[in-house]
Parts: sequence; structure tokens; C-alpha cells
Amino acid sequence: MTANDSSESFLARHQFLIYRLFSLSGLIPVGAFLVVHLVTNASVLAGPGTFQSRVDLIHSLGPLLVPIEWAFIFLPMLFHAAVGFAIIAGGLPNVGSYPYVGNVRYTLQRATGMIAFAFIVWHIIQLHWMGAPLGGGKFDPHHASSSAAVALQPIGVAILYVIGILSAVFHFSNGLWTLGITWGLWTSPAAMRRASWLSIAVGLLLGGAGLGALFGMRSLDVEQAKVIENRMDEVKRMLEGQVPAEGPAVRSAPGGSPVVPASSTGG
Repeated sequence: MTANDSSESFLARHQFLIYRLFSLSGLIPVGAFLVVHLVTNASVLAGPGTFQSRVDLIHSLGPLLVPIEWAFIFLPMLFHAAVGFAIIAGGLPNVGSYPYVGNVRYTLQRATGMIAFAFIVWHIIQLHWMGAPLGGGKFDPHHASSSAAVALQPIGVAILYVIGILSAVFHFSNGLWTLGITWGLWTSPAAMRRASWLSIAVGLLLGGAGLGALFGMRSLDVEQAKVIENRMDEVKRMLEGQVPAEGPAVRSAPGGSPVVPASSTGG
């Protein structure tokens, strides 16, 4: 028996389990992260201060953030993508021969999966700190809104984000429908119709959140956002007992007690 035969027999023996783990990973944790990520980004619509507070909450995890990202986001995403590409390689779309709705959804699910994966890789390189060696890493967690707004300003970048966001949202929301079929949650035609409406509703809500975040960030007053972010960072440093990175120096009152100018708190 060759190594290739052994590999194929392993995949054949475990196909049932692998496909269900693939389906489940698309919901938890990959899909759950997509929902949290889009909703968090949409908080910019309430102002740069609101979005900065959400980012600060995430980064309060400190040294735990990197292992959490790898354990619950990157590794499950890579697993889901690897199995997805293996499925795509083994199945051909036949929408031309059988142009019914289910087959269109089958084809779009795979097409948007490939687009979403390419978009996510580029998105990580562009904004995540891991992309800095490649000229990316544009997102500054201490200046969340303003750094994102600057990175998203070019019209070409915005167009790519629209395509990427809508592809990711469709892939997830339509995947809810296929997940239910895989796990036997809806088997009757009536149940499938209800599931279709559910996936449409989820897609519309998440698509609205994602596009709202994109255009909300692009429409920000960057300089005003920086002022708010600097004030918030200054207050955070003071609460942590650190000297603010910029701003008026702390002077001493008679008797040696420190006096902090009111303006330094961002009030």
C-alpha cells in the first residue's frame, strides 16, 4: 500500500467526522467570531470613543490575546478553509445543467468561501500586527477608529472590503442553512423554507453591520477621533498609575501633594 493510498483510506474512514467538524467549526468558533467582529466594528457608528472602549476591552486580555486568537480564531479558520478547499476540489458546480435554487446556493457557497478566505488573509496582513513585516499592520489598538479610517480611505480598498464583507456574510448565513441539513435539524421542505428565511435575516443584519462599520469608519473626522483616543489613552494610563505619554507635566502643590491639571484627564 502506498502512502497516497493510506492517506485516502484515512480520509475515507473519517469523512463523516471531518465533515461534521468542518460544518460545526463554521458556526463555532469561526462564525461566532465573525458576528462579534462585525458587531464590534459597527460600534463605531456610536462614535470613536465607543469603538475604542470595545477595542480596549479586547486588548485588556494582555498576553492571553495571542494564544486565544490562535486557539479560537486562526487555527479553526485554517481547518475550515483546508477542508473547504478539499471539498471544492472534489465537487464540480453543475448550475448550468441543473439551474435550481439549491444548486445556485451550492455554487455561491463555494465561490464566496474562496473569496472570503482570500479577503481574510489580505485583511489580516493589512491591519493585524502580524502583517507589519509585509508592509501591513496598519491598525493601532490605541487609536482604533482613526487608524482604521486612514487604512480604509482609498476607494479601491473600500470596494474590496465591500466584496469581502458580503462574501463572508453570505458564506456564513447560507452556511447556517447547509449546517442544519448536515446535522438533520431541518429535513422537511417546510423546515428548509423557514431555515432559508432565517439565513436571509441573519445575512441582512450582519451585512448591514459590516457595511455600516465600513462606511462609518470612512466618514470619521480622523483628527477629532485622534483627540478622543488620546484623551481616553491618557485617562487609562493615569488610572494604571502611569505617566501620560503626552500632555502637561504634573506639578506639586505646597506640601508635596501632586496636582494634575484638569485638562490632562480629557474632561
